[in-house]
Amino acid sequence: MTQLRPIAGDTLAQRYWRVRQQSLQLCAGLTAEDMMVQSMPDASPAKWHLAHTTWFFEQFVLGRDPGYRPRDPAWHYLFNSYYQSLGPMHARPQRGLLSRPALEEVLTYRHHVDEALTSMLLRGDDGALGPLVELGLQHEQQHQELLLTDIQHALWCNPLLPAYQPPSPTTVAPTSIPLQFLPGDEGVRDMGHAGAGFAFDNETPRHRVLLAPHALANRLVTNEEFAAFVHGGGYREPSLWLSDGWATVQREGWRRPLYWQPDLASAFSLAGVRALDPATPVCHVSYYEADAFARWAGARLPTESEWEVAAAVLPVEGNLLDGLPRAPQAAHGRGLSQMYGDTWEWTASPYVAYPGFRPLPGSLGEYNGKFMCGQWVLRGGSCATPRDHLRASYRNFFPPQARWQFAGLRLAKDR
Repeated sequence: MTQLRPIAGDTLAQRYWRVRQQSLQLCAGLTAEDMMVQSMPDASPAKWHLAHTTWFFEQFVLGRDPGYRPRDPAWHYLFNSYYQSLGPMHARPQRGLLSRPALEEVLTYRHHVDEALTSMLLRGDDGALGPLVELGLQHEQQHQELLLTDIQHALWCNPLLPAYQPPSPTTVAPTSIPLQFLPGDEGVRDMGHAGAGFAFDNETPRHRVLLAPHALANRLVTNEEFAAFVHGGGYREPSLWLSDGWATVQREGWRRPLYWQPDLASAFSLAGVRALDPATPVCHVSYYEADAFARWAGARLPTESEWEVAAAVLPVEGNLLDGLPRAPQAAHGRGLSQMYGDTWEWTASPYVAYPGFRPLPGSLGEYNGKFMCGQWVLRGGSCATPRDHLRASYRNFFPPQARWQFAGLRLAKDR
């Protein structure tokens, strides 16, 4: 694949080079055929991810330069995702039909945009460039995780069940720490982005919340614990499920988490089919499954305010994407563990605007705000989330039936 020349000197240009190279590195072991597959309407081909993130920079950054000419104006239609204010776009469920442009053309497109944008950065003649480039880099890091989740789903749909990568080494003990509930803060607290560093608009404004007495589990729910729910008939008991969740279970025939094999002893992963480790966090469950398990366990899911207030005093450390992705790992240590990394954590909070929320101006206002309906908030990142992409105020969101993301759960209780 075409490599962007390493950049020296300018910090933002260095970061741009590092993030863009990471996307290519994540595709290094994929074939051109792998990168064209779209296994379901909610997923996108890896080739499309590489092209769309490039289009984003071309549209919102290079487009500020009156002298810049798009590589191919027709690609504006192909690689626009959902920015209706910018014009029509190719239908999302049909992205896997885009055999043209070829992969090599997309890589050449990336190189063309990278060279133009790097030159713009090094010139330093546009003081407003920095925030836009950083937004583009954060956007690309989101797509890096989506690329991994989408390719895992595509390979799982292949009867050969091929692996994306060799198994990652296990760095912690094979047994998880005992489950405990630790008291959380209560009373009036602040949440939302505090103003230092980058944040998406949906993390603002910072505001006050009232926390009732509660407790959070010290770690994520494990495969062993979720297996007890499966063996105990959790997928057959309607009283445990929200109405829409039960309807989804019946319609889709769910009987276990996505990627678990019928033997309930193994699961498909980025490393292929592997024995299910009882001590590692359960992964690839929907909000409906997380909520049903919590009810079965005599607990509930945390609210996003409970989660954020607890996480805000902890360093952003954990099993996150650093080079190639790792698998979720067993918890270790004292206090609240796994608050960052391993799996995203479903919360009990719908994805809605904070009091006083204002979207970004112009077309970029479509980035987050228009999805504040029918989605649920996840917190904390996963083993496929880039390490420098997270912060305590970060709000991920997906519809409640979504299972192909690296999503698990932490329990909470009222006190």
